[in-house]
Amino acid sequence: MPELLCPVCGEKLSEEEKRWFCEKGHSFDKASSGYVNLLISHQSGKIHGDDKAMVRARRDFLDGGYYEALKTELCKTVLENSCGDKVSLLDSGCGECYYTAGVEKYLKENKKQTDIVGIDISKDALKMGDRRGQNLHLAVASAYRIPVSDASCDVILNVFAPFAGEEYLRCLKNNGVLIHVSPDEGHLWELKQAVYEKPYLNDALPPEQDGLVLSDEKKLRYRIDINKNSDIKALFMMTPYAHKTSPEDIARLDSLEKLNVAVQFVIRTYKKL
Repeated sequence: MPELLCPVCGEKLSEEEKRWFCEKGHSFDKASSGYVNLLISHQSGKIHGDDKAMVRARRDFLDGGYYEALKTELCKTVLENSCGDKVSLLDSGCGECYYTAGVEKYLKENKKQTDIVGIDISKDALKMGDRRGQNLHLAVASAYRIPVSDASCDVILNVFAPFAGEEYLRCLKNNGVLIHVSPDEGHLWELKQAVYEKPYLNDALPPEQDGLVLSDEKKLRYRIDINKNSDIKALFMMTPYAHKTSPEDIARLDSLEKLNVAVQFVIRTYKKL
């Protein structure tokens, strides 16, 4: 699998039942839910990732099956770009592991052995992530300092998460692939209209990184019917808009019981040459 590294000295970590440790004596206890915290204090600053409310909203919405088509397309894309019988995969910004666990299950159904590491800066997200996939190795860590060895990943997933191109380049094997998922321009347009007086389109430009070549781009567009106010609110609360919107504007969703909304995604595949 992508080898986990000690965030203090950079040595390889070994796993025991309740901890990860390195040869230089640094030790990191596993949480009761299974993840290990490899984000040391001077790296974290004031950023602590998604809070409990945002994580729960995302879990509840995704469990409703609204993004099932995206998960299926992502799984197919990973399989198409997986050579050999074994896949070493890193999910950078894995959240509560809806996509991570889905990919693991799909690869196994297609006779692939998997070694999967998921990292996220949110402890609350990883607590839920362990429940989705028991065979995942989960660590609290920053995408801008990923605690895995150089050239150890066949595939890196980057789904609705910060793009840390230099780190992805370092972690990928030669001919390895980065699969990046982001919203397209008109994603959730009707939800924005319900909240904002002047909604705006998303910036859907592809991220760039020297050494990573864009080899494929797929657009997935469909509409969903949401017939529960709680699901409409959960959808809004799981987006970045939730932290940038006033309580007064969010309150416009209180009386909204139904919403037909466009979902638009871009799935890009980059190859390390």
